[in-house]
Amino acid sequence: MSVRVIVADDQEIVRTGLSMILDAQEGIEVVGAAPDGRQAVELARRLRPDVCLFDIRMPGIDGIEATRLLAGPGVADPLAVVVITTFDLDEYVYAALRAGARGFLLKDAGPALLAQAVHAAASGDALIAPSVTARLIEAFTDVEPADRVVQPIEPLTEREEQVLAAVAGGRTNSEVAKELYITLSTVKSHIASLMAKIGARNRVEMAIWAYETKRVRSGFRR
Repeated sequence: MSVRVIVADDQEIVRTGLSMILDAQEGIEVVGAAPDGRQAVELARRLRPDVCLFDIRMPGIDGIEATRLLAGPGVADPLAVVVITTFDLDEYVYAALRAGARGFLLKDAGPALLAQAVHAAASGDALIAPSVTARLIEAFTDVEPADRVVQPIEPLTEREEQVLAAVAGGRTNSEVAKELYITLSTVKSHIASLMAKIGARNRVEMAIWAYETKRVRSGFRR
């Protein structure tokens, strides 16, 4: 079954181009498009797509606010959102991820990375543009001391620590399974347990928490 996607961008040529690129990818179907954040939110709530691809700078409601409305804290049934932008600015990335985005890409990412991000978001993974990953987490997690970060409700097991480090290193579930010599279902079980213990809503928040608690220091490794 194809991943159903809606695209939102205030520039028609970009919106059309992204839609055409995604439609040409195997296993992806664009089911709607919107010229601004307000219409994007309405469209997403009506169509319930598997993934929403939102530009950040849009009139009215921007991509970050649209993401918060569809995937942010307090949303009962959040949608998967990938934010895409021309602007390689750390504050945009951080705001998008804190709003609930499952991915962040630059518009020059290319069809392959764009499709990978969509598929990752649909499956519960997260993908951030390689050009911004390493400095993103480290730059913003240095702002808050580790002793102020939420501590796990139960201690992490050794295997959970390994899975957490791999996720923070940008690994997908399949890559984690291969690296740790465990099954995919076991990886998913560990990730679910980690999310419950540290109060994370998604893999991105897991990665941020890993940096905030100084469990990972050397940046994303690919």
